[in-house]
Amino acid sequence: MAFVVTEPCFGCKSKACLQVCPVESFHEGESMLFINPDKCIDCDACAAECPTNAIFHDEDVPEEWQEYIALNAEMSAVCPVAV
Repeated sequence: MAFVVTEPCFGCKSKACLQVCPVESFHEGESMLFINPDKCIDCDACAAECPTNAIFHDEDVPEEWQEYIALNAEMSAVCPVAV
């Protein structure tokens, strides 16, 4: 299980969410952040800090954003760890 960054993050990149991540599971793309599902420990800290309410547990991602589950896994593998 893991948390997933979805569409409302696009263009935001506030990074408030990654500041509370205890395992550095966030990766930074050109327009948004992504969570590495293999690193995420399911702690829920990031979702509470997200200013755009873009982060959901993978089981709770709204239907219209389901593709972001695979996108987070794909992009976190190629994007650098966010700092």
